[in-house]
Amino acid sequence: MATVTGSGGRPGLAECTPESPEAPAHPAPSVLSDAGDLLRALAAPVRIAIVLQLRAADRCVHELVDALDVAQPLISQHLRVLKTAGVVQGERRGREVVYRLADDHLAHIVVDAVAHVQEGK
Repeated sequence: MATVTGSGGRPGLAECTPESPEAPAHPAPSVLSDAGDLLRALAAPVRIAIVLQLRAADRCVHELVDALDVAQPLISQHLRVLKTAGVVQGERRGREVVYRLADDHLAHIVVDAVAHVQEGK
């Protein structure tokens, strides 16, 4: 996110300054590649819905199936993608695996994206 700080010297252009000083202006190509991989992992509606569910509470597969009305094999496939991308973590508890978000930053990405889309409608 950036803050508009002035006119930029040309009509219609504004200078932007990053709000977060810890974010590098020019990240390494490997960082950009990893960020692209993360965004691709989040780029499916079912995976967005899973992240929103896990934001509220840790859940096992059958709870996600019930909450999202999506078939169990499809939920498991999407969880596999999210787990590979480091978005979710699973912990075996008896016969079930309980999933949770790896960290809160990921939930913020999804919530901000959903809010942005809703603002435009």
